[in-house]
Amino acid sequence: MSAAVDIVTFGCRLNYVDSERLLREARAGAQSERVIVNTCAVTAEATRQARQAIRRLHRERPAAEIVVAGCAARIDPASFAAMDGVARVLAEPGAPRADSAAEGQTRAFLAVQNGCDHSCTFCIIPLGRGPSRSIAPAEVVAEARGLVESGKREIVLTGVDLTSYAAEGVSLGGLTRALLRELPQLERLRLSSIDCIEADAELLDCMRSEPRLMPHLHLSLQAGDDLILKRMKRRHSRDDAIRFCAELREARPDIVFGADFIVGFPTETEDMFARTLALVEQCGLTHLHVFPYSPRPGTPAALMPQVNSALVKERAARLRAAGDAALIRHLDAQIGKTLRVLTEKGGMARAEDFTPIRTPGAEAGRMLDMRVTGHDGKALSGQML
Repeated sequence: MSAAVDIVTFGCRLNYVDSERLLREARAGAQSERVIVNTCAVTAEATRQARQAIRRLHRERPAAEIVVAGCAARIDPASFAAMDGVARVLAEPGAPRADSAAEGQTRAFLAVQNGCDHSCTFCIIPLGRGPSRSIAPAEVVAEARGLVESGKREIVLTGVDLTSYAAEGVSLGGLTRALLRELPQLERLRLSSIDCIEADAELLDCMRSEPRLMPHLHLSLQAGDDLILKRMKRRHSRDDAIRFCAELREARPDIVFGADFIVGFPTETEDMFARTLALVEQCGLTHLHVFPYSPRPGTPAALMPQVNSALVKERAARLRAAGDAALIRHLDAQIGKTLRVLTEKGGMARAEDFTPIRTPGAEAGRMLDMRVTGHDGKALSGQML
């Protein structure tokens, strides 16, 4: 009989996909109690939290073998290896493969790409994930087929830099088209975060013409001021972002956009921040992920003139408030509509555009039509039809 194995995961969705694989492999061969800590290095705070968790685990479970994995472990393996209780550090990125993580009976996250070839000045992730690698289309389709046959009704494609997907001459758009063509029984296909400047023409055509490709895109925008974008070494301009959203909304009016933003990047002035704030309305954004900038040792941005931390927090609060107001406007616009939703655990569901809707008492993994009657500022409510 295998010994007990647990995992503690920090960071992005891809880390959760990795954790599912690590847990399967560890449970297959564990001979002693083991805890895997899958770390994140996107911020210094994320790494600090992982170290804190390792120290707590060693105190609370002194008999457990602690294995450290993830981006922070690959960037600084020696310091993790020196921590009390750590038996092993997994410091190699490993070969790419089509992995998936499931959320109950509802959806599965399918990792089709890993690593990054870019050098954004705030980001240390390429050191932890390595160069961009993509999974062969046939392997992705085979993994997706197995997920559908196991009962998953929605698949979400994910990766570190998803729009850089390129394998055997196939782009992300080509992969998306192949999945929809080869798996007619797949009810929903969704994309995780993308880079608008890297989105290929076939991907945009799929969004226009394929109703099973969900009308929701989360954009890695980071800022709305061209000079800040240049100092970040991003590859798009402010106008690129606005044009991308306008073109897709014209082609598919039901599309909803989310976005990542970093607030208080070094040298950011109030006027620069105002241009980021204005982008919420100009791009018609609905779901915001706002990150107050903090210097990450080892990145070029950490050596740039920093913005006062109190001002960073204040600007982040203002941008979050703008995001909250945009979400409420979106929720208001849904009242009276009938939406097709996929139920999740915990009495929640997601509409096609990723809007959350409360479905108390509904079994997870069901497709329902719901008439929207109201909202609480965070999620819709309605009646099942």
